Amino acid sequence: MSTFAEVLLNGVSLGSVYALIALGFVVVFRATEVVNFAHASLLLAGGYITATLHDDIGFWPALLAGIAGAALVGAAVEFLVIRRYRGNDHSVLAIVTIGVDILLTTELTRRIGTDVIPLGDPWGDAVLKIGPVSIAHTRIAAFVAAALLITAFLLAFRYTSWGVAMRAAAESGETAALMGVRLGRVSLGAWAVAGGLAAVAALFLTVFPTPGLERATSLAALKAFPAAILGGLDSTTGALVGGLLVGITESLATGYQSDLTFLGRGLGDLAPYLVMVAILLIRPAGLFGTKELARV
Repeated sequence: MSTFAEVLLNGVSLGSVYALIALGFVVVFRATEVVNFAHASLLLAGGYITATLHDDIGFWPALLAGIAGAALVGAAVEFLVIRRYRGNDHSVLAIVTIGVDILLTTELTRRIGTDVIPLGDPWGDAVLKIGPVSIAHTRIAAFVAAALLITAFLLAFRYTSWGVAMRAAAESGETAALMGVRLGRVSLGAWAVAGGLAAVAALFLTVFPTPGLERATSLAALKAFPAAILGGLDSTTGALVGGLLVGITESLATGYQSDLTFLGRGLGDLAPYLVMVAILLIRPAGLFGTKELARV
C-alpha cells in the first residue's frame, strides 16, 4: 500500500508539471487555432537560460531570467514567423512551427552538447518521509508551483482584459476583431505565456531525481502533448485533467514495471499514448474538447 501511495503522489506531482506544458499548447491553440510543435524548443530554451546563469546570479534570478527568456523567444517566434503566415491554412502554420522547433532545438542542443547541466535548485536530493511513504522535496515544490501558476492563469483568463480578449478570439476571431480586439496582441501574449510556463516546467523536469538539463530534455514536451490532446486542445480544464492523467499513468506504469514484464520494457513511456488513443476512440474531441457540428 505504501508503494502505491508513493507512486500515486509522484504521479500527481509529475502530472502537474505536464499540465503546465499542456496548458501552453492549449493557450496557443485557443488564441491562434495552431498546434504549436515548437513548444519543446521553448521548454529547452527556458531551461538552458536558467542552467547557464544560476552560477553567476543565483538560482532565483536565473529562474526569472529563464522564464522571461522563454517568454521572449515565444513572442519573437510569433512576431517574426507566425504572424507573417496569418491567414494561411492552420495545417501550414503547424508545419511552420515544426521547422521553427528544428532550428531552435538544433542550436540549443549544439550549445548543450553531451553535457548534463544542473540548474542549481535549492531543494537538492532532500526527501520528506511520511510514515512509510517517501517523496522528494522537488516533487512537492513542483506540485505547489504548478498549482499556484495554474490558479493565477485561470484567474487572469477569466477576469483580466487579456483573458476576455483571448476567449473572444477563441469563439470567433473575425467577430472579435470587428469588436476591437487586437488579435495580434492576443496571439503575442499567448505565445509569451506558453514560453514562460514551459520554462517553469523545464526546471521541475530537470531537478532531482533527474541529474540535470540535457539535449533530450525537450522530449518531455512530447509526453505532455497527449495530455493536451486527450483533455481537448481548446480546453484549459482539459489540459489540467489530461496532465494529471498522463502523469499518474506514467508513474504507475513505471512503478509497477517489474510486475508487468510480460508487456516489455519502457511501458512508462508508452502508457500515456495508449491512454490518449483509448480516450480518443471514445471521445474524438477529447474529454473536454468542443465537438464540431456539421450540417448535412
